[in-house]
Amino acid sequence: MTLLPAPIIYTERTECQDCFKCIRECPVKAIKVENACAAVIPQLCILCGHCVEICPNGAKHVRDDLQRAQTLLKEKKKVFASLAPSFISEFPDVPAHAIIRALKRLGFYGVSETALGAERVSGSIAALLQDRTPRVVISTACPVVVTFLGKYYPQYAACLSPIVSPVLAHGQLLRETYGPDIGIVFFSPCIAKKGEADANPHLLDVALTFEDLRRWFMSEPFSFDTAERGEDDVFVPSSAQEGALYPIDGGMVAGVKAGCSVMEAECMSFSGIRNIHKALAGLGEMRLTHPLFLELLACEGGCVNGPKANQRNATAWKRYQVIHYASYPQSMIPRPLAAPVWKGFQPDPVPVKEYSDSIIRQTLQTLNKYGPEDELNCGGCGYDNCRELAKALIDGKAEKVMCVAYMRKLAQKKTNALMEKTPSGIVLVDEELQIIECNLNFAKILGADVEKAFKASPGLEGVPLREIAPFYSLFKTVLEKGEDILNRDLRYKKSVFHIDIFSIEKNRVACGIFQDITKPTIHKEAMIHKAQDVIKKNLATVQQIAYLLGENAAETEVILNSIIHSMTTPELE
Repeated sequence: MTLLPAPIIYTERTECQDCFKCIRECPVKAIKVENACAAVIPQLCILCGHCVEICPNGAKHVRDDLQRAQTLLKEKKKVFASLAPSFISEFPDVPAHAIIRALKRLGFYGVSETALGAERVSGSIAALLQDRTPRVVISTACPVVVTFLGKYYPQYAACLSPIVSPVLAHGQLLRETYGPDIGIVFFSPCIAKKGEADANPHLLDVALTFEDLRRWFMSEPFSFDTAERGEDDVFVPSSAQEGALYPIDGGMVAGVKAGCSVMEAECMSFSGIRNIHKALAGLGEMRLTHPLFLELLACEGGCVNGPKANQRNATAWKRYQVIHYASYPQSMIPRPLAAPVWKGFQPDPVPVKEYSDSIIRQTLQTLNKYGPEDELNCGGCGYDNCRELAKALIDGKAEKVMCVAYMRKLAQKKTNALMEKTPSGIVLVDEELQIIECNLNFAKILGADVEKAFKASPGLEGVPLREIAPFYSLFKTVLEKGEDILNRDLRYKKSVFHIDIFSIEKNRVACGIFQDITKPTIHKEAMIHKAQDVIKKNLATVQQIAYLLGENAAETEVILNSIIHSMTTPELE
């Protein structure tokens, strides 16, 4: 039985803080929220890795394949490192020969530039474009784009170039040169290449990220040896030329142009999934007079900004590094058709579901959204608008708690119900000693005039506390000193109140709770509370001198419990 590879991107549930940022940022909304945890849906995911990059709590993780690579080095006599051309911007201060030396120290037999495979691909694409039949040809260098088109634009899947990606072409080149039994480990800033390795084990054994490579280097005392290049500190079987431009947007186009004479209008480059969304709009309606080649890269700026690059900015500087490193061939002689051809790409389209307006409205009503005026479309849930959230709820991909407005209203309802039903007086006061909100029982404590004002303006918002409550100085003390006043009795008019005044936001908001302990119900609760205290203290004493009290302790507990029971038993009418 063949074991399926583990998910490439997954969520550590204990680390997910239900912020929904991954949903907001995911270009295809391949996230499901369940029990407040945002998990990737593999069937919808395109492995762009953006959720891994932007997760503020680091809850999104990437499958660790480092041990697989280390095991491969032990099992194979010859294992080659395929180094993506973006290594130039990843290790800008380290000369290429020092990186080669370091990889060999890890146990690799040889180090080769993936750009050699890129040059094979460029030559093959150039030969393909010699056929002047008007059509769209889309590059397959980026596995994220290939998956994206297969799932979300299956109508353009037939436009994908029949030529494999540079790393697979490089794998074929190395196996042709050094034998089919060699091992190949690929290093790049790309997460999706792990999926490409899973799907093509005959060409690529393991795909690791530059982050994995750094961990590997640092697993033992390490420093780059930048001494003069030795005879063996070279790329095999040779160094690359224009293929080194592939990690920047437009780099593949430059390689194709080096292999054939095509007009500028026949090649276009777009990077970033959202930009690709826009580029594909209306593509099927174009009336072409010649072939159109599209270089599409999922990461804005190209592979130098891959999700596992050391830094995801400084694009101009990275671009300069790559261009400065790459060398162009002296002649523009087209390269021969050398890259392997796909047997055929089978799209796996994500089903497009239809939602009736009535079912969407019904779902929105569960969020207390009864009309367009209630649809704030704030995006707090991660979806572009309320109707998209409703669709996600119907699909079981979302939860109602994701709606900020819904939760705010729900919290307000619960707070209002609690303040209305509680027998205590409750008031919230700001730093200016103005009432934020209070309940009716608090107004009743202060007298008939305040109670009348409350009925005219429920909550008494904005009313200065000092004008209606002579004990306002207690709140002033809590707000200024930040020290709570708890379990204190206050005599006011003809009543005695048990009060608790405490900070909600230090020096900004304070809350006061007032219980009239002279009322029969409160007096009854106080007696019960004191009886329970007596039981606790008595039992503590029993534990210390049990041998003296004997059965008297048990009898005392029975008597006290009977008092509590009689006090808490509802009176018969």
